[in-house]
Amino acid sequence: MPVTPTAPHIGYAAMLERLHPREVMGFAQHAETQGFRGVMAADHYQPWVPQQGQASFVWNVLSGLGETTSGDLGTGVTAPTFRWHPAMVAQASATLAAMNPGRHWLGLGSGEAINEHIVGQYWPEAPERINRMFEAVEIIKKLFASGLSHKDVRHDGQFYRLESTRLWTMPEVAPEILVATAGPVAAKRAGKTVDGLITEAAPLDKVDLLLTRFAEGAREAGRAGETQSRVLRLHLSWAETDEQAMTNALTEWPNGGLRFAKNDIRSPFELEQLARMVRPEDFEGRMPVSADPDVHRAYIQSYLDVGFDRIYVHNVGRNQREFLDVFGRDVLPALRK
Repeated sequence: MPVTPTAPHIGYAAMLERLHPREVMGFAQHAETQGFRGVMAADHYQPWVPQQGQASFVWNVLSGLGETTSGDLGTGVTAPTFRWHPAMVAQASATLAAMNPGRHWLGLGSGEAINEHIVGQYWPEAPERINRMFEAVEIIKKLFASGLSHKDVRHDGQFYRLESTRLWTMPEVAPEILVATAGPVAAKRAGKTVDGLITEAAPLDKVDLLLTRFAEGAREAGRAGETQSRVLRLHLSWAETDEQAMTNALTEWPNGGLRFAKNDIRSPFELEQLARMVRPEDFEGRMPVSADPDVHRAYIQSYLDVGFDRIYVHNVGRNQREFLDVFGRDVLPALRK
């Protein structure tokens, strides 16, 4: 499906905690034929709830997608803080970018216990996790620069050490670094240090504040804010009937109806017990659940209007191919930058 000059950048959000990697390959290829322009792949070691049933290795999946699709590719998001030393994330990202010039961006976050506690380290409070993430960003930027300059770098910080080394495989241009944030303080800090921001769909006044703080940080650091990326991942439930859309939300994505932070939960089985409390009304204001494509079109358009320049869409049901067909026909062509 051709993309018109006025069409916004809408990509496919591949939730690897729900879909087998071979399914992801097929759906991503089909998404491209329907007008979706890239893939954001989730990085999970465990699913949110057992029903979701998967958790494949994001870098393997992205490598496969690099060979089978032609759009942009990125992690949504990976944590360079506990499971992985930042140096390993830098190497993985640089290699993927070298294999797919101009296509790969690196999405980073501070992590969730459900994925990061598996290595048995102490799980700190949010302020330390955020500080760890930004120190990791510093190391990754150093290593990207080392690969381009062919000079070794070192790091001796509060949380991480890096002995003298460099990246030996590097694309001609370093991957764009995006940081995931849900709070204004971290958003401003991201504006000062990285190439873009990633956040989840939330009430418009909240995300507007994030974008404002991100822009403020960019201005204070003398960065060209208009060149920085503003990226959103958006969850929704579409099916052929409203009833089926709600059933899909409750069974496949109950974590989307939980009205508290999930960062400290360690087990899918623990979250499964909490998710038993989720009711249909819990999705109100959190994600649209509807059989009407125009409801979803209006929802996506509202975030484009706030200022996001790339949006990656996740439909929570197993009906991925039908969703891609309907949205490619009825939703994407009606969206405007």
